[in-house]
Amino acid sequence: VKMNRLFGRSKPKGPPPNLTDCIGNVDSRAESIDKKIARLDAELVKYKDQMKKMRDGPSKNMVKQKAMRVLKQKRMYEGQRDNLMQQSFNMEQANYTIQTLKDTKTTVDAMKIGAKEMKKAYKQVKIDQIEDLQDQLEDMMEEANDVQEALSRSYGTPEIDEDDLEAELDALGDELLLDEDTSYLDEASSVPSIPEGVPSDIKTNKDGVLVDEFGLPQIPAT
Repeated sequence: VKMNRLFGRSKPKGPPPNLTDCIGNVDSRAESIDKKIARLDAELVKYKDQMKKMRDGPSKNMVKQKAMRVLKQKRMYEGQRDNLMQQSFNMEQANYTIQTLKDTKTTVDAMKIGAKEMKKAYKQVKIDQIEDLQDQLEDMMEEANDVQEALSRSYGTPEIDEDDLEAELDALGDELLLDEDTSYLDEASSVPSIPEGVPSDIKTNKDGVLVDEFGLPQIPAT
């Protein structure tokens, strides 16, 4: 009832106000009051300087009364500014809470849509078909292994007793040791030694016969 008396019953025109706009208006008012307080501070400084230069008396008392009046206005403006700052803070907190709730609702709605999409996707997936497909793949892999084994199967090999093979393998080592040819060692030991000294122009073989540069006996000149 009191609100109706103050603001009337007429419906507001245009879009309804929101908290963001209200916060901006309140902050703007607070900034305007801060400017007024700054001007009053400058006026107070001027009066203080005048009072320092004046002697006690009626003139100084008049300046003092002006300074007191200005100080009173300053405190009033400071109270208004503090109230506006508190209102702005409260609206900011409310606006933050509202925006958080909106974001939460959006998140929940998105999760609901995601759950519905997942249900639709699961309806299209048949577990029985997947298991059948896995069984088919397993059977095909086994068949492929059987084909590889069949291709690598050896045939035409005579059947031999494994005991005979082991006995032959044991004897094979001894035979290899007995048949080992060491004649190359004898040849290596009989190789002539490396000649020492400077070779002369006259060459002879082991029998003392003169030989030419190719090692053949020289034919005596007639």
